[in-house]
Amino acid sequence: MALFRGFIEFARGLGFQVGLFLQVIARFPHIPKRRAFISSQLYGAGNKVLHVVLLVSFVMGMVLSLQTGLVLADYGQQDKVGIVVAVTMAREMGPFTTAIILAATVGSALAAELGTMAVSEELSALEVISVDKVSFLVMPRVLAMILMAPVLTIFADTMGIVGGGFVAQSQLGVGSQLYYDSALESLQGLGGLLAVPKDVYGGLMKSMVFGAVISIISCAEGLRARGGALGVGNATRTAVRDSIIAIIIVNYFITWFLYQK
Repeated sequence: MALFRGFIEFARGLGFQVGLFLQVIARFPHIPKRRAFISSQLYGAGNKVLHVVLLVSFVMGMVLSLQTGLVLADYGQQDKVGIVVAVTMAREMGPFTTAIILAATVGSALAAELGTMAVSEELSALEVISVDKVSFLVMPRVLAMILMAPVLTIFADTMGIVGGGFVAQSQLGVGSQLYYDSALESLQGLGGLLAVPKDVYGGLMKSMVFGAVISIISCAEGLRARGGALGVGNATRTAVRDSIIAIIIVNYFITWFLYQK
């Protein structure tokens, strides 16, 4: 019975999230009158976490360069480390790292904000005065995450490549000119859908989807919060957990779609 109840609760939550996403799309025509709130959400989803994205991505690039460079050195191919770092950051590590940071920081904040409003009956008060809570509270947050995630991913990709170059030059004996030439060359091929490298636009596409997934799950959990401070805490924990799980699952299917032969 516990397993059955868990499945029913999962189905209800998923249905609520899908319904909320459709409602957000239906409110996109309200964007012009919500632009001030959208701007503040863009600041919260971008500038406040940019330093974390830069630091983590730089270190990730260093680790990736060191690990792959040591293996390539066994075959005398350490000069190819720039290709590995650039492609890996653009395809996977850049968008994935950015999404995890956004889920842990912005996603948790969204769930806590809306959860607090739910348990304190502020959402009910908005309904009483006929304010559309999806248009007023949810749509700006979702749109801000969709727009800001690819911007942060570009910074993550860049800092990851720079961090990899630092290790390649200092510990692998690969010249910086050779490293950056090979890294840029690996990202210069045109993609099949857009006139930009496939590895780049594929990663940015992933990040936009990740941003939508994180924001919808976080807002949905916040809106469904019940039971005071404990309910807000549970909603925040659930939002971060479910966002990370969804990112991993969605990442697989997007990768399969983009790179299947």
